[in-house]
Amino acid sequence: MGNCFSGGGQGGRLVGGAAAAAGGAGLKSGADGAVNLFLKSGCLRSPYTQIELSLSATDLCDEDVLSMSDSLAIVYAKKKDGKLEELGRTEVILNSANPVWTQKIIINYEFEVLQHLVFQVYDVESVFHNVPAKMLKLEEQQLLGEASSVLSEVVTTPTRSLTLNLDRKENNKTHMRKLGKLNVCVNESLGSKTIMEIVFRCSELETKDLFSRSDPFLLMSRKEESGVLVPISKTEVKKNDRHPIWKPLIVNLQQIVSKENPLAIECFNFNSNGKHELIGKVIKSLAELEKLHHSQHGEDLFLPTLVGNDYEDKVLKSQIFVERFSHSRSKTFLDYISDGCELNFMVAIDFTASNGNPRLPDSLHYIDPSGRPNAYQRAILEVGEVLQFYDAHRRFPAWGFGARPIDGPVSHCFNLNGSTYQPEVEGIQGIMSAYISALHNVSLAGPTLFGHVISAAALIAGQSLSNSKQKYFILLIVTDGVITDLQETKDALVKASDLPLSILIVGVGGADFKEMEILDAEKGERIESPTGRVASRDIVQFVAMRDAQSGEVSVIQSLLAELPRQFMSYMQSRDVDQPN
Repeated sequence: MGNCFSGGGQGGRLVGGAAAAAGGAGLKSGADGAVNLFLKSGCLRSPYTQIELSLSATDLCDEDVLSMSDSLAIVYAKKKDGKLEELGRTEVILNSANPVWTQKIIINYEFEVLQHLVFQVYDVESVFHNVPAKMLKLEEQQLLGEASSVLSEVVTTPTRSLTLNLDRKENNKTHMRKLGKLNVCVNESLGSKTIMEIVFRCSELETKDLFSRSDPFLLMSRKEESGVLVPISKTEVKKNDRHPIWKPLIVNLQQIVSKENPLAIECFNFNSNGKHELIGKVIKSLAELEKLHHSQHGEDLFLPTLVGNDYEDKVLKSQIFVERFSHSRSKTFLDYISDGCELNFMVAIDFTASNGNPRLPDSLHYIDPSGRPNAYQRAILEVGEVLQFYDAHRRFPAWGFGARPIDGPVSHCFNLNGSTYQPEVEGIQGIMSAYISALHNVSLAGPTLFGHVISAAALIAGQSLSNSKQKYFILLIVTDGVITDLQETKDALVKASDLPLSILIVGVGGADFKEMEILDAEKGERIESPTGRVASRDIVQFVAMRDAQSGEVSVIQSLLAELPRQFMSYMQSRDVDQPN
């Protein structure tokens, strides 16, 4: 078995920190961590990026006898069960073999989900030319051809466009005749690029704590027509302060929907038990907040108060001010990807003895002859299938840890492919093959140590940084147990937080992973090394496979949802091609 090498050259110092739209980019204190849990319970999450699909076609086959086709294009989302859900359709273009449809299809780009799209092009019968496109019954039209793609394939191209061959199945066989080509182009909506930065302050806040002043923070929410509040962003907690001025609160226009949409700005008193008390609130649109800034006047907070059987708004002496209000165009995650920045996938697999004998069916490493993947394979496949599209070469470093090679001592970081120096394998299938091969060439041992594989990943990230390459690295660690080198791991994580690196940890099996949550700053306190140095960024996400499977959120979504935010916090803090 080959060995990993660790050392210096980790390069790059994180300068400052950029505020993030949904809770800040850096590591959180205990108070802020609890606030985040509170917000998550109110369904706060990073917003989807809204994108526009533009479609055109070339060389469509002629189905009409005396003219060219009268074409309509439809876009579907293909669900896990294979069913198609219509996302939108274009207008009908008459008598053209090379239609360019002007109707855009609006869809939500979700990084953490593999979004399979199906495109169908129809020839609309002449008797239906006066019928609105959305009212057309497709069974009455002629299917010209069909194509499919994953949305990630389109957004990761430099031009954000892809040309697909149209085909058609007849009698369960794919039609081999040339049916034309479909061109798919994506653009982000302007709202996702328009950023507002708002600085709030309050005066004369009421004291809620018995022996001290309040510990206030603000929560901004969008008010829906139904009256439901959808949390968007929050400030930090200001300890023991009746006249707080918070750090800038950053939102994009897509989150707000429109500048006239009503927003609730609520001021809460932080409590460590999670039961935060409402101090007061205001309802203002973005446009009204901007006017409040220009006027330099304060707005009275009010507090809904129960009077009899109804609530009345009690106006308070406390006021809220808008100290600063600015808006700008900002570079987005997809902008960086289109400009050539790649996400490089790495994986580290736990080969400790607690996994059980791989030859026995009750082992977590058992390879089922039927082809049914074990927990390790599922985690790698589900995460890797999403990330692979963001790496042009698809060569992935893969390591194992906690095993004894046939003729050597226990290794806490060995190359999965057996090479002495080169850890990379070809594609996701290469990881699978190297994993199965390693099971035949090592003896499971222990203990469970993360420090070595984190250092190996950090070394690669550091070398890439020193070579000025636009790459961001994601290390997936799949393990069945709690680590025994907690302090060494913390030290490695603190050093790695300065690098273009995120770490995803999946716990498999029935172990109690509560201690593992210490490494995830979203679920615990900030990470600090034995020397007292604090991580400059939150780079770790942890999930237990059983938790992700028992709920509605898949392991992919649980692990990957935070990656764009972590990526942006790193890029912005290093001023990598800042706002365009």
